[in-house]
Amino acid sequence: MSQPQLWLSALEMGCFFGLLALAYYLTLVGAGFFNFAIGPYAMMGGLCTSWLVIERDMGVWAAAGVAVLVTMALAAATELAVVRPVQKRSGKGELPALVAVAAVLFAIQQLAGYLFGYVTLPGQSLATFDPVKVGSSTLQPSSVLLFVMTAVVFTGAALGIRYTRTGRLLRAVGDSTHAASLLGLPVNRIRLIAFLVSGLLAAVTGILFAPKAGVGSLSGLSWTLSGFLAMVVGGTGSLWAPLLGGLVLGGLEVFVPYYFGGQSHVYGMLLVALVFFAFKPQGLFVRRVRA
Repeated sequence: MSQPQLWLSALEMGCFFGLLALAYYLTLVGAGFFNFAIGPYAMMGGLCTSWLVIERDMGVWAAAGVAVLVTMALAAATELAVVRPVQKRSGKGELPALVAVAAVLFAIQQLAGYLFGYVTLPGQSLATFDPVKVGSSTLQPSSVLLFVMTAVVFTGAALGIRYTRTGRLLRAVGDSTHAASLLGLPVNRIRLIAFLVSGLLAAVTGILFAPKAGVGSLSGLSWTLSGFLAMVVGGTGSLWAPLLGGLVLGGLEVFVPYYFGGQSHVYGMLLVALVFFAFKPQGLFVRRVRA
């Protein structure tokens, strides 16, 4: 593989990790909560699309639409049927809800295996145009869509969080749910919106990335860890931080095995996780809560 192709592959992986990390970030900003089911949401989006196309002969866009709706329903159920009741019973404690969402992660994986089987399915590309030449390298349509989506989503999210009423409400609730409640803000509705948007983003991300290496019912756990680590590296001080964290991990994912071979990228990611958790747990960009 040529050096330009390596850089494009690293950029593609970085965009994928960054979008997953952004889904984490939006839930954190809008609900003050780490949603560890982001990976299974993405897996469900990609796997459901592939299964409907392959097994039910559905058009790829219709299948993707169904998959997105199913994933958003799962995201809403996570908030309404798991996180909210658990936090209410535990006095708004975070740990019981985190444990419950970890259980949701594995429950979604088991559900996907039961519904769609445990075999990795090929991803379905939403575009059919010819591959794009970039110098001596080639970009597949799914990669082009992933790059375009990354630019559009991060730009749109940055503008939406800053300039729209819903974006301001998301930040207010994420900064302090208790203070937002005292001010009479619609906390429950905003939290649900945060989960729905993160589910939508994760589903579309999984659909766009699936053509690169396929998708199976066990993909959710590794995607959860990758997205979370990307957010840890980038931090929560800026909406663009998840993308930076994703690009760092994307470089590790591609270049470390290229130079050191085997599964060395796993050890590289583990080393990065240890360094950031030990010495810079707040990430590269620190979130500042407004007083």
